Formats: sequence, C-alpha cells, structure tokens
Amino acid sequence: MSFDMARIGILLFTSWLRGPPPGAFMAIYRMFREGVFSPDEIESLSAAYEAALKVLRLKDREDPVTELIAAKIIQVYRLGEHDPATICTRSLKELGVRPAG
Repeated sequence: MSFDMARIGILLFTSWLRGPPPGAFMAIYRMFREGVFSPDEIESLSAAYEAALKVLRLKDREDPVTELIAAKIIQVYRLGEHDPATICTRSLKELGVRPAG
C-alpha cells in the first residue's frame, strides 16, 4: 500500500489552517482529555488525525472508525514518531485501511 506523501502534506497544511470543524468534538479530542499532551503534541496529533480522516474521506465524525484511527495515531506518536504526515501514513498502514479512491 502506498500513500502520496505530498497529498498528505497538503491535507495536513489545509487542516492546520482550518482547525477542527465548528461544533465537532471528535474522537481524538475526547482522547486528549484522558491524556497529558502539550499544545505542540496536540497540534501534531490533530493534524495527523484530520489528514487520516480526509485521506479516508470520513465525514461523519461520530463514525466508530474515527475512534480506532485516533487511538492508533496516539499509539504511533507514543512510540516516538512525531511528524504528522508520517504518523498519518503509518497509522493507516498499521490499521490495514486503504485510502478512499
């Protein structure tokens, strides 16, 4: 499985510019309440999460799959990876999901 790193980078940048959708309290943000993360860590994790949802074209932020993606992103981060694009790519690969075509 191959991910287009340039496309993921663009998705990360546009996600960073927009921030989370208004009124959306997504899975990863719920998980932030349960852990101790610095503002920089939250920024990296949020960017990776948003990029993963865009790659998979998941619009329903209440979809149970988003919880799995959030947990995997946090796990990959805790294993030492801090680049949002790499976190996104590795998380999706480890979950065995393919980008929406």
